[in-house]
Amino acid sequence: MNLDVFAAFLMGLAGAGHCLMMCGGLAGALGAKPPLRDLLSYNFGRLTSYAIAGALVGLFSQLLISSFSPMLIGLRFLAAFFLIALGCYFGGWWLGLRKLEALGRPLWRKIAPKAAQLTQYHRGKGALMSRFSAGMLWGWLPCGLVYSALSWAALSGSASSGALYMLVFGLGTLPAMLAFGWFSGAIQSVLKAKGFRQAMGVVMILYGCWVAVIALRQTLLMG
Repeated sequence: MNLDVFAAFLMGLAGAGHCLMMCGGLAGALGAKPPLRDLLSYNFGRLTSYAIAGALVGLFSQLLISSFSPMLIGLRFLAAFFLIALGCYFGGWWLGLRKLEALGRPLWRKIAPKAAQLTQYHRGKGALMSRFSAGMLWGWLPCGLVYSALSWAALSGSASSGALYMLVFGLGTLPAMLAFGWFSGAIQSVLKAKGFRQAMGVVMILYGCWVAVIALRQTLLMG
């Protein structure tokens, strides 16, 4: 597997506890241990939105890089910053990403009621599509974890690769979201535990430092 794709998956997997806190509200609205098809429909909708966002970011970065090739190094530094910031966010050492999340809250206040309404649609042939649509809306929740993943998708330099990175990132978050609906409270407690979140924070910080070193080396080679 391409290392960048693996990094996207690792980012989603490392954010397990964060996913439970941010997206658990809507998943919980499906009820305790909902039918697996409902839970999967909701999550596939969420992953679809991630892929769309990744495609848009990837396309934008492709346009930037094609007009100014050194921009790729700048995007790598940006991704390194977000990885380190995300690690600090996980560990509770620095919560600067919350300020970025706050920028999207006005829009989210308008979207959230519709997402909740779709989640409450329980019967009929349109039920699964309602879950899917609710998941798509929830995929636009202002989230530091998602923003960090999008900065990584920007490195892909194309719409298709950006969509792939965000899809793989979403797959990394699936274990946590499926845990919410199907696994025991003990497993959820582990994923939310401070020690687990701090350990994942250290992993993200170290990875971010490594990405920054790569970007610095590329800068020096260009000089």
